[in-house]
Amino acid sequence: MSKFRSLLSLIPFRYWLYLALVVVAFVVICVAVCRCKTDNSISVVSNDKIDLTPNQIQQIEAIGEWEFLSIDDEELVDTVKYGFFGDDKLVRIYYGTLRLGVNLREARPRWLSMQGDTLCATLPPVKLLDNNFIDEARTQSFFSTGTWSDADRDRLYYKANAMMRKRCLTPTNMALAEENARAQFTSLLRSLGFDKTKVVFDDPQTATKKER
Repeated sequence: MSKFRSLLSLIPFRYWLYLALVVVAFVVICVAVCRCKTDNSISVVSNDKIDLTPNQIQQIEAIGEWEFLSIDDEELVDTVKYGFFGDDKLVRIYYGTLRLGVNLREARPRWLSMQGDTLCATLPPVKLLDNNFIDEARTQSFFSTGTWSDADRDRLYYKANAMMRKRCLTPTNMALAEENARAQFTSLLRSLGFDKTKVVFDDPQTATKKER
């Protein structure tokens, strides 16, 4: 035992100091490793969700009427007045452009909403944007005999209006306008930073009740 102590006394003090530092460093490393194993892991979560601000929604609604399909039409319309000495006949050609689209000012409350990570837009139903679609300046009198009043011409005008509606406001054209609306509105939302979108249309009956 005395020999062992004498050997230890021969070791310089600075080596003992180095050894102590090594032991302390080893203990610190062991404690750090143990804490890493027992502590809860720290994760960084990024929130990539984008919300539309009320100002953005108002700017979109301010677009108002948005046309998605335009249909040019012309109708040859005639009327006859039967008389004892002969019949009078009036034939006129009417030209019109029927514009199909939506009016974003008629959108229901919360028509733009987030469902998970998808922005859902419920647009007002596609409709005829302007009822005065006949270009009266282009109306031509094709054939006329006898005398006709303004009331007679008005009746012919409304007849042409009804014929154009019947010819142009078909389910096929309405569906085409809706398809164009989905494509263009989806493009608008993506330009605002929304990659996942869903565009649907409000029920026409629901929209009619709301207007009343």
